[in-house]
Amino acid sequence: MKIIAGNSNLPLAEAIADYLHIPLGRANVKRFADMEIFVEILENARGEDVYIVQPTSFPTNDHLMELLIIIDALRRASARRITAVVPYFGYARQDRKPGPRTPITAKLVANMITHAGADRVLTVDLHAGQIQGFFDIPTDNLFAAPVMVKDIKENSRGKEVMVISPDVGGVVRARALAKRIGAPLAIVDKRRERAGVSEVMNIIGDVTGCSCVLVDDIVDSGGTLCNAADALLENGAVEVSAYITHGVLSGGAVSRIANSRLKELVITDSIQPTEAVRHARNIRVITIAPLLGEAIARTAAETSVSSLFDSL
Repeated sequence: MKIIAGNSNLPLAEAIADYLHIPLGRANVKRFADMEIFVEILENARGEDVYIVQPTSFPTNDHLMELLIIIDALRRASARRITAVVPYFGYARQDRKPGPRTPITAKLVANMITHAGADRVLTVDLHAGQIQGFFDIPTDNLFAAPVMVKDIKENSRGKEVMVISPDVGGVVRARALAKRIGAPLAIVDKRRERAGVSEVMNIIGDVTGCSCVLVDDIVDSGGTLCNAADALLENGAVEVSAYITHGVLSGGAVSRIANSRLKELVITDSIQPTEAVRHARNIRVITIAPLLGEAIARTAAETSVSSLFDSL
């Protein structure tokens, strides 16, 4: 078994390799002067079970092309099986046609990964579960919930916790986590007038006196979380924290979060944290390296991956 990484999130790949007690595979992923990507695998991959750790985060197109080219390089090097480990699957939000003459880009990207030569895909908290069906190869969608549950329990002793879904679409995810920690559930009723801008309308549920925990898969602009925190505090919540799997945090999101009424935003390292994220007063990063490492170990051993989440 070998772990190979592109340039998207080297620290995560190294942490996964450490968990598995194997060295990170050597690969040269560089750019020509015109930014064309060149990949060279610097060790024998013939007959190997290879896992490529490469979230397709910003710059999304560059990291996606790196992933595709690494897959092709390994296929031509006669690797026995190639698994694309994509902790953050870019373009996942384009999973349907919101209007006429628009693409379903998540399906297009799934086709590209498949045709490049990947044999299976391992990802974390897809924006929509049905994206698994976009792939014609085996796809495991892991959940960051076990990591979050452990952290919430450690940081909420003695508090009356209530789990909050920031919109109706995230209720299933929030309910599963609420059940795991034995907390009640409330919902933020949100109306989005246009992409990237949200307006909180009201809170479904009584949050008075509660320590509220917002749960979602992606935080991008941060507007939804900040508006939801304001609405929850105005409805009697004592404090508001947020647990989000993928910290996209584009544009001025970090500054917006830092200046908001959120007590804390906890994200995973599915996307490599920027310098601004690492120094933000109320943003904390927890690792999913052991979760991914265990899933890779089970995949390599041909044992159950889903049993990781049987208790959820």
